Amino acid sequence: MLFLIGLFVVFGSVLYGYVMSHGQLLALWQPFEILIIVGAAFGAFLLSNPWHVIKGCFALTPQIVLGSKVNKAMYMDVLGLIYDILNKARREGIMAIEGDVDSPQSSAIFSRYPAIQSNAELADFIADYFRIIAAGNLTSFELESLMDQEIDARLHELEQPAVAVGKVADALPGFGIVAAVLGIVITMGAIGGEISEIGKHVAAALVGTFSGVLLSYGFTGPVSASMRHIAEEEIKLYEAAKACIVASLNGVPPQLAVEFGRKALFTHGRPTFNEVESKIRGR
Repeated sequence: MLFLIGLFVVFGSVLYGYVMSHGQLLALWQPFEILIIVGAAFGAFLLSNPWHVIKGCFALTPQIVLGSKVNKAMYMDVLGLIYDILNKARREGIMAIEGDVDSPQSSAIFSRYPAIQSNAELADFIADYFRIIAAGNLTSFELESLMDQEIDARLHELEQPAVAVGKVADALPGFGIVAAVLGIVITMGAIGGEISEIGKHVAAALVGTFSGVLLSYGFTGPVSASMRHIAEEEIKLYEAAKACIVASLNGVPPQLAVEFGRKALFTHGRPTFNEVESKIRGR
């Protein structure tokens, strides 16, 4: 919703200010200039990115418009899932969770948290480290170092769409200049004709520069920033899971281990101590 409001404010302010200055809206309608700018920018986007990054950009569109899927409920699910696994391991032994971590998609524990189970990368991240704990003798320091490496790699992967769109935003003013130069070429060909026609060609060329700058700073740049925020919020799920698992490996009981994970979350979406306690007691 904020995305749509922001879009309306940006373009509404520019167009309304232009009209109030006695500008003619039809003069800004230059479809061939828009075709040159947007088409060239999209082509450069396709040229500079692998397919998985392109798909990732389009897959983020619903979250850009409607808001990030990572919210307090998802934070609670991560903490609840970790608690359930730790509690089962404490009561029945570490080997009791082997079936759950070997196949998260068919696990009874993971199935209680469909939002986590549907995020295959996050579910596998949690399951893999419990599998490592069950199978090996890694110290908490060694495990934390390994988890940090994977989280860094995952953050880089999540930020790739934002970086790709950010590069398009940087290029749009340049493509606006390209469109403007082509418009001037057309204008030069009209020299000797009616002054009004020459004026129309010059106006069309200037609209090219205007469109490139507006699309860069008023649309594509903000979209890139929104994608980066979405990536940062999702990576907090991984950091919370890491904090819980490392605390447990250091001998902290499950009920207190989830508090380590809770403290790793952003404050604007972090559940309270009482909310987490109520959830795990209900489990």
